[in-house]
Amino acid sequence: MKTCGKYLITIVLLILFGCSLSGNEDGFLVFSHSFDFAQGQYDWQVDFTDFPAGADDSAYYELKFAYTDRPANLGTEKKSMMLSGNNHGHLFMFMKKKIANLTPNTDYTIVFEVELASNATQGGGSFGAVPGEFVFLKAGASGTEPRKVIDGNYFALNVDKGIQSAPGETTVVLGDIAVSTDTQEYTLITRDNASMNDSPFIVKSNSKGELWLMVGTDSGFEGVTTVYYTKVNVVFSTDS
Repeated sequence: MKTCGKYLITIVLLILFGCSLSGNEDGFLVFSHSFDFAQGQYDWQVDFTDFPAGADDSAYYELKFAYTDRPANLGTEKKSMMLSGNNHGHLFMFMKKKIANLTPNTDYTIVFEVELASNATQGGGSFGAVPGEFVFLKAGASGTEPRKVIDGNYFALNVDKGIQSAPGETTVVLGDIAVSTDTQEYTLITRDNASMNDSPFIVKSNSKGELWLMVGTDSGFEGVTTVYYTKVNVVFSTDS
């Protein structure tokens, strides 16, 4: 699939300005899905992988999820998707959502924009000791539902998400979750792959015309990470 500069500019404008375009010009189709978690959970599901599969390991990693209020300094009248865990080596905390009614077996170029609240500061320390720059925000999609499976003695993901800063076949790295060292409060940050310098993220829908979206943090920080997802915007394009 080829995505020319004109169409990439259109996608970037769509995602940055919150617009929506549905049409077919010369076989090129662009449409978007927006999920504002202040309005609802939208059937997003949560899971955790990349940690030992022992009976007590979930408790040891302090894995938590809630559809809950934002941190107090951001206004508790709005809801968010809170994910939290205490990484002791590797930990992937993710959300997933099925998108249906796509054209079956078709390549889609996808641009993600993710807004979340983080209190993970940047700088200082070595790998494993930095809460901001060594927690990597990933987004992706797959025609196969991402599921937690047991691989040896570990919970793993059944699709290739990559490892920490490295993308996988089903993911792109949007950046890290670092905020300024000048604050210890939760701060809203936005990450995306809308840059003209980013390689297009392309994924094929399955035979039923479905794709599973995925957003999560792949942690290299050995400690507690808690994030509050507030919005996920996704722009699809195809020239099929």
